[in-house]
Amino acid sequence: MKASLNVVTIIILVVAGVIGLGLAYFLPDRPWLIALVVVVGVVFSASPRVIQEWERAVLLRLGKFQRVLDPGVAWVIPGIDQVTSKVDMRIRSTSFSAEKTLTRDTVPVDVDAVLFWVVTDAKRSILEVKEYQQTITWAAQTTLRDVIGRTELVRMISDREGLDKELQTAIDAKTSEWGVTVQSVEIRDVRIPSALEDAMSRKAQAEREKLARVILAESEVLVAEQMEKAAEVYEHKAHAMQLRAMNMTYESVKERGALMVIPSGMVDSMNTGALGVAAMGFRNAAPAQDGKSE
Repeated sequence: MKASLNVVTIIILVVAGVIGLGLAYFLPDRPWLIALVVVVGVVFSASPRVIQEWERAVLLRLGKFQRVLDPGVAWVIPGIDQVTSKVDMRIRSTSFSAEKTLTRDTVPVDVDAVLFWVVTDAKRSILEVKEYQQTITWAAQTTLRDVIGRTELVRMISDREGLDKELQTAIDAKTSEWGVTVQSVEIRDVRIPSALEDAMSRKAQAEREKLARVILAESEVLVAEQMEKAAEVYEHKAHAMQLRAMNMTYESVKERGALMVIPSGMVDSMNTGALGVAAMGFRNAAPAQDGKSE
């Protein structure tokens, strides 16, 4: 910006100097005309103001608002017009925090957040508030403390999106009067005391263990109900019980090929066919002797 302004000023001074030298050469008997050209050149060199594409400025004439200067070269009257500080119209971010702030359930927390905002009315941002950037930061910080005081810790941890919207609405209601629009607020971190964090961790662990035990008990109930139904089937159908016994015998010897001692009562409950099947399974699973299977 300064480089552009210096270029315009230098061009005006060079042109004024060339005109002054020409008048001094062709009209040496009129020094007042040369002085007038020099004065006009100096005045015009102080007149241009360069406004960048992303900037706006306010022109005051004799202390009163005249107009908002758009991007480009603006010409002012030195000594009469005053150009205020230029306003950046781009989106900006401001970080703010609240330390040792009590929540609704009296838990001290440290909260870090970031505010995204943009100036939408350059006139109001300059004329309505002094140092609007610092004022926005203070407004955001006080609003954050107020929201924390109305919110419980559980919601602060689990519903950050809702808190972001609430903060954005509250802060924008204040800054809109200054020509500033809040686009979004994002809570970056919520820190709680370490002792409370440990207690919450133990509570969550206990709740998970409780849930696991409840699920295990429900599973036991389901297993017991199914076993009761199976017992009813075996009670009224002896063949089903025999088939089950045969299957258990076969499953126990088919993989390891171990010798199983069967009580005589169990043998009596089985018929000859069942014993034959069990013996066949045992022979197939047993290792062969002398390289031959029996």
